[in-house]
Amino acid sequence: MVSLARLRLNPAETGPALRALCAWTPVDVPGGGLHPGDVGWHLRFEDAGVFLWIDDEVPVAVGFLDSSVLRVTAAPGADLVALAADAEELLESGNAASDGLAIPGWEPEPGESWLALSWTPRPVSSRAESVDEADAADRVLVQRAAFAKSTFTVERWHTMKRSPAGGLAVEALVRTPAGEPAAAATGWFAGEGRCGLLEPVGTHPDHRGHGYGRDAVLGACAALVDRGASAVAVVAMSTNVAAVALYRSAGFTVVREHRDWVRARQA
Repeated sequence: MVSLARLRLNPAETGPALRALCAWTPVDVPGGGLHPGDVGWHLRFEDAGVFLWIDDEVPVAVGFLDSSVLRVTAAPGADLVALAADAEELLESGNAASDGLAIPGWEPEPGESWLALSWTPRPVSSRAESVDEADAADRVLVQRAAFAKSTFTVERWHTMKRSPAGGLAVEALVRTPAGEPAAAATGWFAGEGRCGLLEPVGTHPDHRGHGYGRDAVLGACAALVDRGASAVAVVAMSTNVAAVALYRSAGFTVVREHRDWVRARQA
């Protein structure tokens, strides 16, 4: 008999969910859903909520709502039928998609897909430097310039770093010869011998085309490997040609393509 329960954790309570995700992270690219780093980036918001599913007090899945998408990773051997039934109930109030958990009767989203790319550890040369508190404003400046709709702030950077996931983050910042912040990447560690993740990566529009983004990516990858990561993953929209080209130039290869699951359209 399944005794599945869903808990909603506030940021300070997410330690058990992060530990579970780290334990479930494979040696190479995860197959969709969540990496501990996805939760870590989510925790830049003070009101962030994370779902932890437990069965007889044992964690069996972790997820959160990313706008209209429920992003979920389940433990190996988890009862996916029971999880899918509960996730569908959670998504009834207007939310429309699931990433990482196939729900019976739903279908892969048509059109846009996601590419999962993998980087194998190797010696690198990079102009990137690690980010500390003194660099936080410049790290945020790059993020806001690279992504027009970004709401990142120095306060949210501090919130992220203070969260239970803060110790998993490594950050790389590349400056121009004049010292202007040009590109940045945040990497997330999941434990020794497990795959790390890049989330997010950005280059300031004023400094594109000079290899700064590539150096930021390589700097974050090198920092993750120094901590013991077995590989590094990144996920990009298949239509984001510039991002995919950047990752390929840094040595990433596409290993998987996946789509979100959406409710079947009514005839």
